[in-house]
Amino acid sequence: MSRTLRGHGATDAPGAPPQERASRVRPPAGWKMPSRKRLGFAALTTIITSLIAMPAASWALYPPDNGYTGADAGKVPTDLLGLVNELNYVWLILGAALVFFMQVGFLGLELGFSRGKNVGSGVAKIIVNIAVAAVVWWAVGYSFAFGADGGKILGSGDFFYSLTFDGEGVPDASGWPFFFFQFTFAAVSLAIVWGSTLERIKFIAYPIFAFVFIAIIYPPVAHATWSGVGIFGGDNGLTIGDAAGALDFAGSGVVHLCGATAALAATLVLGPRRGKYGPDGKPRAIPGHSMPIFGIGVLVLWLGWFGFNGVSTLNTDGGVFGHVIAVTNLSAAAGVIGAGLAMWLKTKTFDVGMLGNGAIAGLVAITAPAGYVAMWAAPIIGFIGGLIVVFGVLFIDRIGIDDPVGATSAHGLAGIWGTLAVGLFLDPKLQAYNALGGDPSGGLFTGGGVDQLAVQAVVVIVTFLWVFATSFAVFWLIKKTVGLRVSEEEEIAGLDISEHGMYGYPEQFIPEAELVGYSPAPIKTGA
Repeated sequence: MSRTLRGHGATDAPGAPPQERASRVRPPAGWKMPSRKRLGFAALTTIITSLIAMPAASWALYPPDNGYTGADAGKVPTDLLGLVNELNYVWLILGAALVFFMQVGFLGLELGFSRGKNVGSGVAKIIVNIAVAAVVWWAVGYSFAFGADGGKILGSGDFFYSLTFDGEGVPDASGWPFFFFQFTFAAVSLAIVWGSTLERIKFIAYPIFAFVFIAIIYPPVAHATWSGVGIFGGDNGLTIGDAAGALDFAGSGVVHLCGATAALAATLVLGPRRGKYGPDGKPRAIPGHSMPIFGIGVLVLWLGWFGFNGVSTLNTDGGVFGHVIAVTNLSAAAGVIGAGLAMWLKTKTFDVGMLGNGAIAGLVAITAPAGYVAMWAAPIIGFIGGLIVVFGVLFIDRIGIDDPVGATSAHGLAGIWGTLAVGLFLDPKLQAYNALGGDPSGGLFTGGGVDQLAVQAVVVIVTFLWVFATSFAVFWLIKKTVGLRVSEEEEIAGLDISEHGMYGYPEQFIPEAELVGYSPAPIKTGA
């Protein structure tokens, strides 16, 4: 150590011990000593900050003997279990925030695939749907999905979900993180519905269907698999052979297939956009106005999915969420590769939209198996998801179903594949770790038989039939009452001006003469 500190080039007197001295540091050129006024101000600021921070640090590190950090603050847990629970609550809220942020991703996808005359309507739709979903979920949706007094079909007992207090008047808010986390999932399922309806649906249809979807259509699906007492999930759920209970870790079926099935029903009742199919009946491309916005949307969704799947562990126990997030990321990457390869083999091009949808399909496909499969299975599941979305989009387009963003393929077909993939790749060791049943011997390719695959297939069929029948009926009723589709003239003009009385991109659509006074005055130049 002394050799390191000794100044190079120092001389020592004969026989004297070596002198340790630091190297001289010279100030940079142009540096000046700060004035006394500035030094005094800096010192005063430091002292004031310290006086404020030190008591706060003391309170944080050493809670008072009475167990409270203030007169009205919550009690600081003194037992390890209490601290673990507090950490899990924060974990759920963090995950909920990431899943909520996925709405920005859906907005980017839909705006990117829309023409410029319809982008403002997409913004309004996202905002209104979140608002309606939040109120309805609080009032009835959560109770039907996860109510404490529920049975096999529906939950009950938690309508207008509210804070509870114990006998001493201390509030118990332990259920609220889960309540909000599950709200964001319901909102994602609703968001999936609307990608297929772009550029021709009346705005009034959004809040009407949102109310029914969050109150009636989605809750039974979530309750059946995730409540632990429903007809599908849990040890007392659907049983075939050794498989006792369906498994859907974060919602390939519950969230994505549910939303995509409603999207299919909406598309069938609406019909295709004007000009989508030529006189010969062949589909024609209607390009979206911005692939950069679409790309941003895909990346936002990819990020949000780490909360969607990773935080569906519902706790931080053992760091399992890290494995779930890694599996999720690997499947998304494989989805991009699968979709890109499929498009190149078919068209010799790398279509930007298909690459993005490949990522989405890989993410959707891994959502059900994320907590139940080993790492090696993730790229297989994602790659197949990428192939499915490409051929699914092309097939659905060809049979006359106009789905501008490919939701029925990326969320529907990939959701089916993901739900079934659990029955193929279920890891027996991870099955033993979960609390919602399943086949202890694993999936078809991991040492088990077809039992879990059969259970998963039944869930897919029942979910599709329930959601399609109810959604089709609701959209048909909307069509026959307030109307579902805008007129041909309104569709040509664009939903921004016809439904909202404004443009998302006014400079592109308002005549220049009408913009006089809104643009900078011309600069006068001398002769």
